Amino acid sequence: MKKQAFLVQNIQETLALLSVDPFQPRLRTHKLKGELKDSYACSMGYDLRIVFKFVEYEQKQAILLESIGTHDEVY
Repeated sequence: MKKQAFLVQNIQETLALLSVDPFQPRLRTHKLKGELKDSYACSMGYDLRIVFKFVEYEQKQAILLESIGTHDEVY
């Protein structure tokens, strides 16, 4: 249970940072290649990643989350 609570908190903190500045150095955001070439990924610690795209929603730029998981799960 403690690990799960830590993961929830980690995800919430990362999403908060992502919503303010997706290219904040702490997130290590980078553009992906290959099949995911239209997407970006950011780090949530050593082995956790969020894969996302920039989209337009109601005439504003938004972030569409595509995947959250370990490095191997999301790539």
